Amino acid sequence: MIVLKTEKEIELMAENAEILRDILVELALKAVPGTTTAQLERLAARRIREAGARSAFKGYTDELHRVPYPAVLCASLNEEVVHGIPSDERVLREGDVLSLDLGFVRRGYYADAAITVGIGEVSAEAERMMEVGREALRRAIESATMGRRLSDLSHVINLTVREAGYFVVKEYTGHGIGRELHEDPRVLNFGPPGRGPVLRAGMVLCIEPMVKGDDLPLRTKEDGWTAVTRTGSLSVHYEEMVAITPEGPRVLTGWIWEEFCRRKTLSACAAK
Repeated sequence: MIVLKTEKEIELMAENAEILRDILVELALKAVPGTTTAQLERLAARRIREAGARSAFKGYTDELHRVPYPAVLCASLNEEVVHGIPSDERVLREGDVLSLDLGFVRRGYYADAAITVGIGEVSAEAERMMEVGREALRRAIESATMGRRLSDLSHVINLTVREAGYFVVKEYTGHGIGRELHEDPRVLNFGPPGRGPVLRAGMVLCIEPMVKGDDLPLRTKEDGWTAVTRTGSLSVHYEEMVAITPEGPRVLTGWIWEEFCRRKTLSACAAK
């Protein structure tokens, strides 16, 4: 069942989403060569506590993952698509591609978002895949207007990715969000347009394109969580929280990538 949110609920969720965006941007700025993913995990845990929130991920289980997720942050490197578990042994290196996925619950409502960044200088192919992932997300959000069908978003994501010569992940999807982390409806990254529920005011969706370089099923590592590409190809993942409103789509998380770039530029200028 799709739960429509009131204006008051959306404002609270927007407050949570802004906090989450700021934490993710801080993590992304700290993701430099020599940093471990465990260091990012500890920073994320501290920031969540300071916000008066509780992790949405730590201890999470579902039908696919019987082992509780052991961390507050998903830090997925290179061929890891999602659910990479932070570790002191995972040291970020020049040229890596890192996806950071974070969620928490605060004042009864969940927030969930993700960003992918390059560590230092990355390959032209990695830059291109990240650009395609962001463009697929942007086009999907632009399509998230009242009266459209849910699969219109799915179709534009897949179309954008396939036209660029890449493939979408089919095993994992976007989702509704609110008092639960994963609510109806599922937001697929593929499919024909004009299908599924009509988009209505009050729907809040996590739209999250996941892009990879091969069209094979994912493989899950022995840790029970980390999903990797079958051929070792790179993968990128972006996620924003979007409310459907009469005025158009409202990005509650406020375009995380743009905020990351803004702060990175300011930091670079301040260092000179």
